Amino acid sequence: MKDGFFRVAAATPLVRVADVKGNARRIRGLIEEAAAKGCGAVCLPELAITAYTCGDLFQNRTLIAGAEKGMETLLEETKNLDILCVVGVPVAWQGSLYNCGAVFHRGRLLGLGAKSFIPNYGEYYEARYFAPARPAQEILYCGQRVMLGQGLVFPCENVEGLVFGVEICEDLWGSQPPSAVLATNGATVILNPSCSNEVAGKAQYRRDLVRMWSGHLLGAYVYADAGLGESTGDMVFAGHNVIGENGTVLGESSLFSTGLTMGEIDLESLVQERRRSNVWKDRRDQDVVRVSFAYQAKTVEAFQPERVFVQQPFVPGDPATRSQRCQEIITMQAQGLATRLRHIGCKNVLIALSGGLDSTLAALVAVRAFDLLGLDRKGILTISMPCFGTTDRTKRNAERMARGLGVDFMEISIAASVLSHFKDIGQDPENYDVAFENAQARERTQVLMDMANQRNGLVIGTGDLSELVLGWATYNGDHMSMYAVNADVPKTLVRHLVRFEADRLEGELRAALYDVLDTPVSPELLPPKDGEIAQKTEELVGPYELHDFFLYHLLRHGFGPGKIYRMACRAFAGSYSEEVVKGWLKVFFRRFFTQQFKRSCLPDGPKVGTVGVSPRGDWRMPSDASGALWLEEVEAL
Repeated sequence: MKDGFFRVAAATPLVRVADVKGNARRIRGLIEEAAAKGCGAVCLPELAITAYTCGDLFQNRTLIAGAEKGMETLLEETKNLDILCVVGVPVAWQGSLYNCGAVFHRGRLLGLGAKSFIPNYGEYYEARYFAPARPAQEILYCGQRVMLGQGLVFPCENVEGLVFGVEICEDLWGSQPPSAVLATNGATVILNPSCSNEVAGKAQYRRDLVRMWSGHLLGAYVYADAGLGESTGDMVFAGHNVIGENGTVLGESSLFSTGLTMGEIDLESLVQERRRSNVWKDRRDQDVVRVSFAYQAKTVEAFQPERVFVQQPFVPGDPATRSQRCQEIITMQAQGLATRLRHIGCKNVLIALSGGLDSTLAALVAVRAFDLLGLDRKGILTISMPCFGTTDRTKRNAERMARGLGVDFMEISIAASVLSHFKDIGQDPENYDVAFENAQARERTQVLMDMANQRNGLVIGTGDLSELVLGWATYNGDHMSMYAVNADVPKTLVRHLVRFEADRLEGELRAALYDVLDTPVSPELLPPKDGEIAQKTEELVGPYELHDFFLYHLLRHGFGPGKIYRMACRAFAGSYSEEVVKGWLKVFFRRFFTQQFKRSCLPDGPKVGTVGVSPRGDWRMPSDASGALWLEEVEAL
């Protein structure tokens, strides 16, 4: 409810078969607990008011009437709780019995979403009792006029982007889940009261189903599963609750447990994803019924987000997943380069190997590409071009890497050429201004381009995504190449890609790569101090872990500065103060808007992630766009 975040819960009560009063009491307790913990919605399992495994008791009038009475009690006892609830209940109407999810808020029954797909195979016999959902019709239930059937959505009037839809258990497992229609008619959060029995291997499948379907819907999915207390005469139930959001799992319960499973949904992100996708089509189907509700203003205002954000959104936290991702990305980079080389019939590439992270990754990618093509690695010419800021450490590492990789290596000092150029343009060599720095970068590019012409070769660009977003590149210097293999890789990920390769290697090459990882990031354009790097990039433009966090949430989700700031403060609490985060956020937006002209003329390079700034791919922005609105928002924080 603040910054678009909304807390939900899936709840599994300890039921007793046919004990409606006891079940209602336990359900009420979980609703009260969810409300106390700031949840705006809670979903309980299928037929939770009676228990799912009542068998032929569902054909008994006493149980059905008792279920309605239990619902009346729940409505009365939760009327002062500002939380939307879904509870599974059997509802009889006009000669049929329906398996429903009763949706209610503050004592008002909003709707009875009925189950569409009634399983009658294997261990399931629901068709013996229940009829499939029909188009919504108004009925009288619990003394209230309410819509019963399929196609019900519940928009919230005072929380932007919040629209609920309900489907029940098997509906999700069918070939055409009703939630697809609900989502395209506006539902961003699907609530599923379910009773899925447990068999070996089913939990993983269920988890993947919820996760992937939430991604398919570009929405959130709350799956509440029945558990302990259901009859185990033929089946066992584990209470496996799962909360998914656009292809990720926000929350998941342990098997054979009861209680709440909570997750905090980012509604703003979901709405943005749907807006971005030109294949997502919003509909206003006439047979979809919309029943609105609203939270109390004090509930919305009091909500405090608690969602935890990873510091490095480009880097998977799980080591196994991270290794797999690194392997995939380097392979994509190499395949992109290999395809370009094959297409133009080129067997030679040139790389400015500085001994820094980016050029190291470019060299590793080039080696992979040459191996894929069956080309001699000696066709890779790595060139060290020391000048005024080059340290012995980086120069030595460049040579060690070239030797370990088995590629060609050459050292060309550009100091004399740059000094001659300074003389031509009247630049004082003692004036360490922008011209002093950039002249070195452009001289290196000239050497690379001319030598590429000599060898009928291709210049491989080394600059990464983070540098492009910040404009931390010399225009027509390291900014330019003939194929930019790192252009879609952020700095935080570059480090992990190099480490991934280092861990797989041995000997001197491995030692050299580890030393590169320990070397401060620097363009090495200013003279060293006592032989050590004097110009440290992160002291000048800010920590790359912060900038990569900013750029991910700006470009991937379209969030504003205020939301990004608050997310970053939570993610980096204990590492950076709020003042420091704000200061670098201001730098980020200032540079992002003023440096677009460099991104508007990038060389080709492979897209490897969901965020990029290529003018032919992810990002199209006028070079003269004003950043005033964004900077004003930062200043107001």
